Amino acid sequence: MVAAARKLATSGYALEVDGRLKAEFATRDGAKSGAEELKKRFPMLRVRIYDAQTMTREEISLPPA
Repeated sequence: MVAAARKLATSGYALEVDGRLKAEFATRDGAKSGAEELKKRFPMLRVRIYDAQTMTREEISLPPA
């Protein structure tokens, strides 16, 4: 079976993991903290924040050790 594709958020921010939308947030700070926590736990994942207003994505990376 094929899973249904999630549509892009029309407002707020969305968390994108390996090209798939996983969660939506009302604020950028909430999305960023969620993305950073996920990236710390699973550094091999590609985590980005999608901004629905500007229709842009921001790559989340781990700070240098």
